[in-house]
This record gives sequence, C-alpha cells and structure tokens, in this order.
Amino acid sequence: MAEFDAIPVLDVTPLINGGDTTQLAQDFLKAYGETGFGYIVNHGVDPKLCKGIFEASQAFHDLPQSAKQKIALDKNHRGYIAINTSTDVNSDLAKVEKPNQSASFMMMREDASPDPDVYLSGPNQWPELDGFRDTCEAYASAMSQLGFQLMTLALQAIDAKDHSVLRAFQEPTIWLRLLKYPPQPPQSPEDLYGSAPHKDFGCLTLLAQDDVGGLQVQTPSGNWVDAPPMPGAFVVNVGDMLHRMSNGKLLSTPHRVINATGKQRYSVPFFYDPHVSLEIAALPGTGAPKFEAINFGEFLRGELEAAYDAHKAPKTA
Repeated sequence: MAEFDAIPVLDVTPLINGGDTTQLAQDFLKAYGETGFGYIVNHGVDPKLCKGIFEASQAFHDLPQSAKQKIALDKNHRGYIAINTSTDVNSDLAKVEKPNQSASFMMMREDASPDPDVYLSGPNQWPELDGFRDTCEAYASAMSQLGFQLMTLALQAIDAKDHSVLRAFQEPTIWLRLLKYPPQPPQSPEDLYGSAPHKDFGCLTLLAQDDVGGLQVQTPSGNWVDAPPMPGAFVVNVGDMLHRMSNGKLLSTPHRVINATGKQRYSVPFFYDPHVSLEIAALPGTGAPKFEAINFGEFLRGELEAAYDAHKAPKTA
C-alpha cells in the first residue's frame, strides 16, 4: 500500500457506455491497489435518484422517535438503528468502547418471507411515510446495477481467469443505509466517533455524501486524509471480502467519520455484496492463496452479533 494525500478520481464512462475498459481497469487496479478508495464519476445514476434518497432520509429522520422505534432493527438487520446501539468492538484500529454517534434506517433485499436456510433473508420494515419505500427501492435498484458493473471491472482489473463468481451477485446481499450524524460537541473525547475507525467487511461500498463532510481515510503511515464531498460523485471503497477474493491485490482501507462541523451530516452508503452462501476465496489467476476460504454468511453473523445490540443474545439472570 502506497502513502497518499488525496483520493483518486475514476471516470467510468467506458464501463457505463460499453466502451473499451482496458485503461480503466488499469486505473482501477492502481487506485484500489494503492489507496482502496476512489471517487467514481460519470457513473450513470440519475441525479434525481440521488436527490430523492437524501430527501427521503431527512423525512425519515424527522419522524417522531416513537414512529421510528416501531420499526427498530430486527434480527434480519432491517429497520431503524437508533443512536448508541452499535459499536465497532471488532476494530483492531482503535480502542472502541463508545457507540457510534449516528442513527440510521437499514434496507436490505426485499424477501416475501424469511428463508431459514438463508441468513438475513426476510421482508424490510417500512415506516408510514408516503413514497419512502418506492424511493429506496428505485435507488437500490440503480446502485445494484452499478455495483455489478464495478464488480465486473474489478475482476478485469485483477486479471481473474474465471468470472463465474459473478453468479453470486445475481441475487446479491445489499444494504442501503440512510445515516444521520449529529454534530459532535467541540470538547468531545478522542474516542467518540460518528463512525469509529474500521474497514468495511463486504465487497464494495458506494457512498453518497451531503455537502457537510467528515469522512476520513487512513494512510499506511497512520495519517488521516479527508474525503470531502465531490458533486455528482460516489466515494467507492473495497471491503474485506473483495480484498480476500482479489488475493490482496485490492485493498480494504481503514476509514472513520468525525462530524466536527456543528451541522447535521447525512450520508447514504450502499453496500454491494454476494449472496450469503458464497465461499469467499482467492479467485483463479490471482496467485497462490494468501487467505483461508470463509463462508460469507457465517462471517456476517459473527460481525453483526458483535457490533449490534439487536443481534446479541439476550442476557440471562
């Protein structure tokens, strides 16, 4: 991993328009092989969808607490995540004891009913808010399409010899999270974060930000580089599962959020991952495997049970 002082920008026009992606794949490998983060521009997602999802997020967070609490996060990881109910206890990047200072709504794939054989399957929980579900589903559909295109580009970038793993993304695990970060007090303790230092555990994160800022990415030397909002761009980063699938060629980079602006911050991360049944292993063509194969669903269960109150086993007397 190379030291860096800014986040690279990738114009993905050839990917969206069906053009020659040879040079883009090389640029992707450089960006995600050295930094793990990039701004993605000319991505083809309708700006109206982006505007609409932020309006939906603000409308949701403006609801009375009692209305949001009616759809509190369930065991299938859908619904309202109140402030002070998630902590990055698995972080090896900082001593994290205080919960993240954010509240959010979480949507995943819409399943008519839970399948006992598929971890986290089930229907979403929707608030009583006109147009909210339609807006979320339209945005998630567009982001899923972009996520699949970026996964295809990632496989080209690492020179994977077999692209059959893309079948696991035809019924992907998706997470649309509508986040609100309150302003942190000026004299906040050093270990109080909007989002504590962490690496994302999935494959790709596609983040839309408002104009407030607060996202920071860690360099190899331990410095923190701002990833300020860029109009019309998504901040896209690689998570731990794609790092493993690429056999270490693509980097999962630590990042955090500190909202010291004095303003409310809204962001919309979309996490694009394979079906939970996938065995995560180094892909053919990436060299001798550096990691043991793991089951994605089993890995997820451990992560969620450690970090979220809703997934923890009830305490016994």
